Amino acid sequence: MLTDLVPLAREAKSWPFEQARALLNHVLKKRLSDAERDSARLLIDAGKADEALATFEALNRPVLLETGYGPSGLPHMGTFGEVARTTMVRNAFRALTGDCWATRLVAFSDDMDGLRKVPEGVPNPEMLKEDLHLPLTKVRDPFGTHDSFGAHNNARLRAFLDSFGFDYEFMSSTETYRSGRFDATLLTLLKRFDAVMAIMLPTLGEERRATYSPFLPISPVTGHVLQVPTLERNVDKGTIVFDDPAGGRTEVPVTGGHVKLQWKPDWAMRWTALDVDYEMSGKDLIESVRESGKICRALGGVPPEGFNYELFLDIEGKKISKSKGNGLTMEQWLRYGTPESLSWYMFQSPKSAKSLHFNVIPRAIDDYLSFIEQYRTQEPAKRIDNAVWSIHAGDPPEVASPVSFALLLNLVGVANASNKDQLWAYMAKYLPEATPANEPVLDQLMDRALNYYEDFVRPTKAYRAPTEGEATALLDLAGRLKALPADTTDGETIQNEVYAVGKAHAFEPLRAWFQALYEVLLGASQGPRFGSFAAIYGLPQTIELIEAGARGELAR
Repeated sequence: MLTDLVPLAREAKSWPFEQARALLNHVLKKRLSDAERDSARLLIDAGKADEALATFEALNRPVLLETGYGPSGLPHMGTFGEVARTTMVRNAFRALTGDCWATRLVAFSDDMDGLRKVPEGVPNPEMLKEDLHLPLTKVRDPFGTHDSFGAHNNARLRAFLDSFGFDYEFMSSTETYRSGRFDATLLTLLKRFDAVMAIMLPTLGEERRATYSPFLPISPVTGHVLQVPTLERNVDKGTIVFDDPAGGRTEVPVTGGHVKLQWKPDWAMRWTALDVDYEMSGKDLIESVRESGKICRALGGVPPEGFNYELFLDIEGKKISKSKGNGLTMEQWLRYGTPESLSWYMFQSPKSAKSLHFNVIPRAIDDYLSFIEQYRTQEPAKRIDNAVWSIHAGDPPEVASPVSFALLLNLVGVANASNKDQLWAYMAKYLPEATPANEPVLDQLMDRALNYYEDFVRPTKAYRAPTEGEATALLDLAGRLKALPADTTDGETIQNEVYAVGKAHAFEPLRAWFQALYEVLLGASQGPRFGSFAAIYGLPQTIELIEAGARGELAR
């Protein structure tokens, strides 16, 4: 039960638990007086969050965590990362409070924004060009499958999140504005217009300051989202007056979906109206978070807890840009790696800049597999800080794959395999009981290994001929392996022979011997544990490979 994890969660060092504790402190401070907070804290720390909730009515509201999505494009790696990481914080919060406190995760779509430019790579761009400046939920769907472009991309977002099994509530900007859910906060902003302007104007350039208004009215004539000055404010009537390019001087209510707000005021208004408790964002939005927090306070709200994660870099250490196409898409990652490996990558050091490129995928897969193996033998205090606890909400699989991804990649190459049947044939002796049905992770990894090898490994293979000393050592290894039973499948026994040869031939350091094995036999500078590889590939086949390498045939 999660109530048993409360003491562990209080001491856990991984970042989701650090964030969960910050979120708990934020909610207690936000909803309770100092005296009430101390009493509630004692109960929660004692694993009695249910008593705290029963005692303090202000705590009974669910804790709301939010993520945002701009539906002018399709869901992408950043979308996944934000929802995955927020879910990890949510799971940690549940453990910290004994799963007594209701939580909600809202995926909010800014689908009332005006379409400012035609996205690349979509059909019917001319149709979209005609619909520029309309709210995304009024722009015609270029794919012809939904009522609007916004509806199409919202559906893609929901299908995307559902495919990963995220537990969330979808919320549409258009629907919340039109339903009146934001009306009270919009009227407050109208009253405190000058305070909001005082926050925003110093952040703008001179030209934009001259025309800026937090309100973006929707033209009653064209339906466009207009960036025009507010000429008059009628607080009693709840309206603004502006100059509509298509209809002249116009008055509209600020409620009921007749206006939307500029980006930073909109974020602040949403935090206030929905009472958001937690929202993380990228490092590039630090200034936006700060200014939106000021506006939130001006509206009478409390800015949410959260943190700023680092952005991903390409292989050259440059910022990833959608226009440059120097990043890695979700589809590309999932062609070569598993969803769990991507979650593992998102878990690791979110405040450190990391390369997001094809070359990180194999390591991410094998690191995830190794963390699963570690989890099996760890004590509870270590388990809760293991990445797989956060990835799987405290219930990771007992086993992952009996074979590493690195080993599969080399097996594909050496065996010249082009399909999974060939790989499973090699596995038959090493893992006679294994089948695609009882080793589904291994079966999935085979698909990814075949794809990755064909696209990235094969083009970079570079075998070399052995030196005289290396050739002598290789032939010695072949001779030692011939002395073993031909049906040997014990990778450790084979590995011991590999070590013995390296030491007997005085390789210094010993890793130079393994590097020689990889470069001469596998055409790469690094590789899998050689004993395990040989056990799966088969001892007779491995001996043939070693002898061919010793003769320099592989390099030719």
